[in-house]
Amino acid sequence: MKKIFAVAALALATLTAGTVSSKTYEINLSRPAKVGGAQLKAARYRLQVQGSTATFTEVGKSQGVTAPVKVEEGSQKFDDTRIVTSKDGEVERISEIDLGGSKTKLGF
Repeated sequence: MKKIFAVAALALATLTAGTVSSKTYEINLSRPAKVGGAQLKAARYRLQVQGSTATFTEVGKSQGVTAPVKVEEGSQKFDDTRIVTSKDGEVERISEIDLGGSKTKLGF
C-alpha cells in the first residue's frame, strides 16, 4: 500500500512541476508590431512561454505584455529565430515566432 502512495505522490509532484515550469527566450523587434491586442515597440524583449500564454517583457523593464500562444513542434530544428509578421492595415502583426536551435514554433 505504501508503494502505491509513494508512486502517486511522485507522479503528482512531477505533473505539478511540469505545469509550473516555463521557458524564456530573447528576441529583437527591429520595428513596432502588434501581438494579441498589445502594441510592442522596436526593442529587445524577454519572451516567456508558460502553457498557452506568452509574456513579452522589454529588457530592462519589469512590466510585460501577455498574449495567447499556441506552441507547436516542427519536424526540423530552426537554424535561427524568425519572427513572421503580416500587415493588418498600417500595423505589422506577429503571427508566428520560430525559435532558433529548436523545433518550437509559437503561433499568435
